[in-house]
Amino acid sequence: MNCQQVREYLFDLDTGQAPAAAEEHLRSCSACAAELAALRRTMSLLDAWQTPEPSPYFDTRLRARLREQAPLGWWQTLRRPAMALALTLIVAMGVMIHGTRALHQRSDFAILAPPGTAVGDLQSLDKNRDLLANIELLDEVSYDQNNQVNQ
Repeated sequence: MNCQQVREYLFDLDTGQAPAAAEEHLRSCSACAAELAALRRTMSLLDAWQTPEPSPYFDTRLRARLREQAPLGWWQTLRRPAMALALTLIVAMGVMIHGTRALHQRSDFAILAPPGTAVGDLQSLDKNRDLLANIELLDEVSYDQNNQVNQ
């Protein structure tokens, strides 16, 4: 075991849960043994240290300071949630308006392929077929109206 690995087991050496290789390394390495001794001295100092008692008036002064703070009004309490709700509604309305415009601009929901590709050529032929069918219907209607006027 090397020094780096033994440093990971320094706290376990006091409880006896460290591997035997760590204890063997401590016998041969004076630097690691000195570090363990320093750790044990620090731990004994912390065990002997007594925490100071809080001031008997600490709670009273803390409550008084909290009362001195100006209470928040209803607007300060609701300001952030109201702003978040307003922003969410604005974004939702923008998405809805953009979505309906996109639907009205395109009569079909198919994705248009770039021209010059096989799919793009088929899509343009399909649109042209629909256009020609509509023009032929207009010609028939105007021909029927002209024949009725002439008779």
